[in-house]
Amino acid sequence: MKTTLLCIGLTLFCSRARADVPVQPDFQPDKFQGRWYVVGLAVSSAPVEGGSFKMYATTYRLLPDQSFNVTSTLLRGERCDKWVRTFVRKDRPGRLTLGNVGAYGVKDYTVSVMETNYEEYSIVHFKKVVADKTFYKITLYGRTKELRPELKERFVRVAKEQGLKDDHVGFLPKVDKCIDED
Repeated sequence: MKTTLLCIGLTLFCSRARADVPVQPDFQPDKFQGRWYVVGLAVSSAPVEGGSFKMYATTYRLLPDQSFNVTSTLLRGERCDKWVRTFVRKDRPGRLTLGNVGAYGVKDYTVSVMETNYEEYSIVHFKKVVADKTFYKITLYGRTKELRPELKERFVRVAKEQGLKDDHVGFLPKVDKCIDED
């Protein structure tokens, strides 16, 4: 009986997580580019609160071919790390994929800008398939390190609608070193 309930629960979770991810209507890449701080994070793989996650910054730079050069800046210990990659347009504006995906050992990497007002916040969904495992991440980006409570509440609702569990959704401790540098 317990096994049956577990299987049903996992099936419901996976089917919800695989639902079509909405994309910002009339996505405007020129307005989306720039620095974003990762204020909130929801992940399928591990609880967020109490983990090793800290606020980091991601800068999207629009290229002439409408792809983005994306640089994430993270503080790891006392070291400032940068991770650079290219996201190219997938099937429509606001949906992107990792350029040269095979070089990273990844089968699929899809980025969907679910919603944004461009000047204050953005909610972005990431789907990564490695081998036969699928991982999901949803970020709450802010143009500043602080966001209004209503936006944080909206982010939690969106993450839950996408099938992520309560303890896998959280807000990251602020970092003042490293992430403000270009």
